[in-house]
Amino acid sequence: MKKLVLTAVTAFVVAGGFAAWQSTRTRPVAAAAPTIPITEGIAQTDNIPVFVRGLGTVQAYNMVSVKTQVSGQITQVLFTEGQEVKAGDPLFQIDPRPYQAALEQSQANKRKDEAQLKSARLDLERSAKLVPQGWETRQVFDQQTASVGALEASVNADQAQIDNAQLNLGYALIRSPIAGRTGARLVDIGNYVQSSPETSLVVIAQLKPIFVSFTVPQASLDDIRQNQANGDLKAIAYAGDDRTILAEGKLTLVDNQVDVATATIHLKATFENGDERLWPGEFVSMRLVTSTRKDVTTVPEQSVMQGPNGSYVYVIRPDNTVERHDVEIAATQDGLAVVSKGVVAGDHVVVDGQYRLINGAKVRVGPQQATASR
Repeated sequence: MKKLVLTAVTAFVVAGGFAAWQSTRTRPVAAAAPTIPITEGIAQTDNIPVFVRGLGTVQAYNMVSVKTQVSGQITQVLFTEGQEVKAGDPLFQIDPRPYQAALEQSQANKRKDEAQLKSARLDLERSAKLVPQGWETRQVFDQQTASVGALEASVNADQAQIDNAQLNLGYALIRSPIAGRTGARLVDIGNYVQSSPETSLVVIAQLKPIFVSFTVPQASLDDIRQNQANGDLKAIAYAGDDRTILAEGKLTLVDNQVDVATATIHLKATFENGDERLWPGEFVSMRLVTSTRKDVTTVPEQSVMQGPNGSYVYVIRPDNTVERHDVEIAATQDGLAVVSKGVVAGDHVVVDGQYRLINGAKVRVGPQQATASR
């Protein structure tokens, strides 16, 4: 009986051990932690401009409403709408015949008076010789002298009439007072126009150079004034998307008072506008560069995360694990963050995919993110 029990116990132990061994063979091995896909960027050393933002309106350097100085019928239009013109280019021809006739009449009057003056001077010379001999009275001599003076004055008046007639005849051909681009024509051939302040024929805008008028907060005034003392400040005009640069110019006016209603200061910048990308009346986004941060460390702005203790980034180690670095951000602009502490130039940082990361996480690096443009 003892041998039977011992045999049964032994069989049971062997069967249990075999079952345990079999279960160990079929138990799955724990899988290794998966790598997390990320996009990387590289911290770089760069010179970053410091600028003040503002909204501006493009203004023509000169804007002239062309009006007539004489009345008459328009017989010719000598330009096309939207044409580039130079100062002195002809624009309209008013019927010159009345003014030509007035000129010729004034010239004829002068010739008549000059002939009378010539005769009067000869009479005066003869009278001057007869008075000493007593053959001519002093009264007649004085009258002859006065007649010569009156005729000289008439000749001078005739010359003034000629000058005025020539001026009016010149005004009959209306010329551009400035170089610029013409707008819509406001009168047509055959219309009778009068010399009055209300009658405009065409508007000409000077586009090269051109102004942008804009405002910035008064808090920036002291910085602008101090940096302006060191030289011209660069002004950059952007399109409505605040990304496309339209033109670069320089600051030419800081207004002499702050707008107390809006707490802003009015500025004006001048642009050469050779390609005419700025157009009068256009709204633009302005950046006035006041200084430059030199040799600062920058990372893509997207790489900077916000935590309860401030900003941080994930730096990629050589073994493709990540380490969290607390950072101090001096400024962010145009897709870049200026880092004053926490990373150095050359560090590889996580730009995309960092929401799934923890310290020491294994990552799989994808393509580098392109450096943001300024």
